[in-house]
Amino acid sequence: MADKKLNKTELIKRIQTRTASKNRQIVGDIVNSLLEEIGSALVAGEQVDLPGFGAFSRKLRSARNGRNPQTGETISIPEKWVPNFKAGKDLRDRVAACEATED
Repeated sequence: MADKKLNKTELIKRIQTRTASKNRQIVGDIVNSLLEEIGSALVAGEQVDLPGFGAFSRKLRSARNGRNPQTGETISIPEKWVPNFKAGKDLRDRVAACEATED
């Protein structure tokens, strides 16, 4: 199951089919705009809530020590902001329901 992937091109095709849109470029522009707005909101420190789907936010990952895998040398990794996604209850329930039936 992990080998199945949905890329942006396929997502645009599916949305185009679902909405019966004849113009793939318009659907692509909408998808790109949505993703750009989510990214811009995160950069600005805002949280993006999509009820029933989930919430996008950013988290500060604290500084830590790591190891260079080639040399084994200890390196210092600085703190940084990373994107975070928390699935909503409806999405979690839908995924859990299909996991129980697929195997």
